[in-house]
Amino acid sequence: MLRPLLLSLSLVFFFAFQFVVSEIQLGSKLVVGENTLWVSNNGDFALGFFNPPGLPNRFSIGIRFNSDYIPSDQRKVVWVAGAVVYVTDNTSYFELTSNGELVLFDSSLGVPVWNSKTNRFSVSSALLRDDGNLVLLKDREEIVWQSFDTPADTLLPNQKLPSFEMLRAASENSRSSYYSLHLEDSGRLQLRWESNITFWSSGNEALKKKKKIGAVLTSEGALFLEDQDLMRPVWSVFAEDHNDTVKFRFLRLDRDGNLRMYSWNEDSRIWKPVWQAVENQCRVFATCGSQVCSFNSSGSSGCTCPFNAFVSLSDPKCLVPYQKPTCKSGYPMVKFKNFELYGIYPANDSVVFGISSQRCKKVCSDDFACTAVTYTNDGNPQCRMKLTRYISGYSDPSVSSISYVKTCLDPIAVNPNVSKESPPVTVPKSHSICLPCLIGATSTTLVLFLGFQLGVVVYIYQRKKQLAKKKADRFSKAANPKGVMIFSVDEIKAMTGNFDHNIGPGIFKGVMPENELVAVQEMKATLIEERKFRSSASKIGTMHHKNLAKLEGYCCELGRRFLVYEYAKNGSILDHIVDPLRSKKLTWRIRTETCLSVAKALCYLHTECREFVSHGNLNCGNILLGEDLEAKLTEYGFGLCAANKDVEDFGKTVLALVTGRYEPEGVVSEWVYREWIEGRKETVVDKILEGDFDVEELERVLRISFWCVQADERLRPSMGEVVKVLEGTLSVDPPPPPFACARSSPTNSSESSQSLYEP
Repeated sequence: MLRPLLLSLSLVFFFAFQFVVSEIQLGSKLVVGENTLWVSNNGDFALGFFNPPGLPNRFSIGIRFNSDYIPSDQRKVVWVAGAVVYVTDNTSYFELTSNGELVLFDSSLGVPVWNSKTNRFSVSSALLRDDGNLVLLKDREEIVWQSFDTPADTLLPNQKLPSFEMLRAASENSRSSYYSLHLEDSGRLQLRWESNITFWSSGNEALKKKKKIGAVLTSEGALFLEDQDLMRPVWSVFAEDHNDTVKFRFLRLDRDGNLRMYSWNEDSRIWKPVWQAVENQCRVFATCGSQVCSFNSSGSSGCTCPFNAFVSLSDPKCLVPYQKPTCKSGYPMVKFKNFELYGIYPANDSVVFGISSQRCKKVCSDDFACTAVTYTNDGNPQCRMKLTRYISGYSDPSVSSISYVKTCLDPIAVNPNVSKESPPVTVPKSHSICLPCLIGATSTTLVLFLGFQLGVVVYIYQRKKQLAKKKADRFSKAANPKGVMIFSVDEIKAMTGNFDHNIGPGIFKGVMPENELVAVQEMKATLIEERKFRSSASKIGTMHHKNLAKLEGYCCELGRRFLVYEYAKNGSILDHIVDPLRSKKLTWRIRTETCLSVAKALCYLHTECREFVSHGNLNCGNILLGEDLEAKLTEYGFGLCAANKDVEDFGKTVLALVTGRYEPEGVVSEWVYREWIEGRKETVVDKILEGDFDVEELERVLRISFWCVQADERLRPSMGEVVKVLEGTLSVDPPPPPFACARSSPTNSSESSQSLYEP
């Protein structure tokens, strides 16, 4: 009840002031704070601002159902300008400009965040038609642009989805959804998860010859794949109320990954699903994320985490309770009957054919990287191995598959089922006791015992004192129980030649007694107190990743803090950015590889260590470059922050790498976003590259960096998602304006905070 109420309240302004316009003139404008609408002639559709779900202070512009027959909380959005683009200020507006462009303008930034790019088509007016299609007209007749050509997640009756176009499901957190509907050149509709997992396809045969195919929803309740040259269907499905009298319909790719057709039911006054592509919702790939889908007694699908029964603390992410580096006490495999499991991050199960169930289990047990297996035998035995802790799947009595999941059971110090009471000891009674003898013996024993204890205490004290003195006086390195070396300040000075050779901000080249080169970095003592510093250094010494500089040792003495890392020959990224000669080494390939390497290192810290580890202070100064210019992070693990702080710092670092301009305070300038949104992204690239960069990669890198620096932390992606985008395995939508408010303007930058990104 609460959610519909909140939704209806958030949409009050959407329906507050309507006016019907048969024709939208050039210069017409909708302002967020004025609560006005453009409404179709029949009143069935309206264009106006609305709040995206969960974002009460953000406003998108879109088309909704508007009929009086439909209650306000049921008036679904059927089209959104820019899909996920929004504005943040009550004075922001949507305008049909005098040069014929539809523009969504964010007043807080002073820039347009979306436009129709139609200034070359001699647009004379616009019209919201009775079928829900917003069109731009030339000479008031010829359609030169229409919203039907840029669908988001919905098709209306008679709206066509052409080949190579797609629908993308909306996402709860406004980031790019994993689910999409594609119309392939083979003439088939396909539902996909990410870009490479197809879990549903239309049943028509693949086309032998290339034809012009389009998907269209009819007002009678049919979905056709149509040969547009011959004007005949090649595949079709029908709603359960096909040919019934239904006033409103739409086709939507829902957030759960299923494609559904909806009809408005006037009796129950709800949108009723009348067809769906995947009948069994649990068969939609990863519909439960990293949980398992099953049906309850009422027949509804739900998500559960069966693995939490085998861990001491419930894991909200529902990861497989087995971690390769930390599981030292054996890993028994738990059997799940009628379970079909598959890996999702990454979704690359390996398959072994022609073996038995027990052999399948043993293959996984013997493989250090395997986390779980699923065995099926429907005449063709298959053993599918998962190499990730992120596993999804479904369970049902009709599923014949058997799955085995690795667990990691640490030894239990005390078995709660074993009684702590000792068996009673029977003492034979004595009929004759010598009381003086007993007192004398007891006194002598007590004196001897106390003398012995005192001697032990004195010995231990003297021994500790001697060891402490020896440790303080000697000039040599020592290792703590974790294997990380501990140095004195004098040793650090000797190692670095009294800090003579600087290779980065606060980083010095050093030589250990065995002539091993190291990088010595000084940290501000005020950042972390001594006990936590020592604890963090010991923990970090156990971490191993190719893009993390290995911590060899540390110094915590006389109010100073030093970290001793493996040596990185080429210094820091910052050294290269600020030095015109060294910056030439940073080719476009090196820059993109550095972005990906840093993202992978942060992803490792956030998700693959025994417990969450943040960086806390990521910037160009603590990214070192090895002999082959491979990235190595330093200073990680000492900051106390949430993951989204690292994500934001990563976005700023990426922009510095792309532009070749570094701001010491890490403030990202609106100029980069403004150049991108206005179609001039090439102008932000470091001029030292002389145009030698990949435009497609640039677009991908800029988009994900703008998502990372969103002022609204809820919109920032995880580092795992960032890695997938940079690898090209996950698409990314155009980001909304990342800044809470504008700090500068292109015409009066002198009155704002200075930015090295400004042209």
